[in-house]
Amino acid sequence: MSSPTTLPPSPLLPHHPYPNLHFTRRSLLFLSTPVVLSLSSSSSSSAAATTTPPPPPDTTITDRVFMDFGICPSYFQNRNLGDQLSLCADSEPLGRLVLGLYGNLVPLTVSNFKSMCTGPTNFSYKGTLVQKIFPGQFFVAGRQGRRDKGEVKPSVDLVRNTEAVESRAFLLEHSRPGVVSLCLSENDDDDEVKLDPNYRNVEFLITTGPGPCPQLDSRNIVFGTVLEGMDVVTAIASIPTYRPAERIRQYNDFAQFIGDDRAKTARAIWNKPLKTVYISDCGELKVTKPALSPSLP
Repeated sequence: MSSPTTLPPSPLLPHHPYPNLHFTRRSLLFLSTPVVLSLSSSSSSSAAATTTPPPPPDTTITDRVFMDFGICPSYFQNRNLGDQLSLCADSEPLGRLVLGLYGNLVPLTVSNFKSMCTGPTNFSYKGTLVQKIFPGQFFVAGRQGRRDKGEVKPSVDLVRNTEAVESRAFLLEHSRPGVVSLCLSENDDDDEVKLDPNYRNVEFLITTGPGPCPQLDSRNIVFGTVLEGMDVVTAIASIPTYRPAERIRQYNDFAQFIGDDRAKTARAIWNKPLKTVYISDCGELKVTKPALSPSLP
């Protein structure tokens, strides 16, 4: 039997045959790993056919957290509320989500998410905005930035999440409504955000349905599921968002094509909710037996 042949990583050629292929820094990291090809004989092929398949990902629910969502009608009139969104006087409650987390599968991701739910107000999800809603797909919250803009400011003591470059963390799919996922793809190549030495991966998304979101697979880390409150998810998904006219989209595509940085700035407001949806409270739910039976991925 021939010995395995190792192919060195090959950089993308200037005129490669797939010009529309998009690579993120994470995908290039995976591609930089040497690929090993085994030239197997017929006997080794039959042996491989009888190899026991790897066990499925462990989706045992080890922890539960809650998130209360509301709408603050006065936020747009009084932006000075800023990091005081949690004290919004005329808040309209939307309801509570109970999330089950897969601590055995991705312990670092779950630990950081729990810390962001239980930490002090200035370093937690409490009082921060739902940043974007993609109708019929998912919504995004927990974007890192300035508290006075309703964004998250994680503690510098939060552990850096090395699972963001581990292939096993991307095994689960966004196959149904209620999937909770660490959102890596929305700002994957945003240097201003990602190259900040204090950056932590804390932005998350929740799928809203009605169907799956395969475009999110292999790009974001699924780490939990909605156990209670899918009616709240549906209510958030139904909130109207800013959607530019087709002509504006075409102008933006052209501006992006010629390298105009203003195109990216303009797109930042696309899919933003037209109402101020925010996380009014969050925390951990203590249960007698936190390790529940595995749920659907």
